[in-house]
Amino acid sequence: MSHILKRWWRTLLGVLAGFLGVQSERRRQEDFKEGRAIHFVVVGLLMAAVFVIFVIFLVRWALSLSGA
Repeated sequence: MSHILKRWWRTLLGVLAGFLGVQSERRRQEDFKEGRAIHFVVVGLLMAAVFVIFVIFLVRWALSLSGA
């Protein structure tokens, strides 16, 4: 795996752990020391957008099941 791909993968895992609230303090410190802020911003915004879209589809699905 290339260095750039590893960096993005590590960023994705760090943001996901942050979203779920399970990231250790040691790992958070490593991410801030080694990671680039723009990577965390981009991945965080994309994951937030995916989450919002997921919730919208989930609500529409639930409403369709209820007959509304």
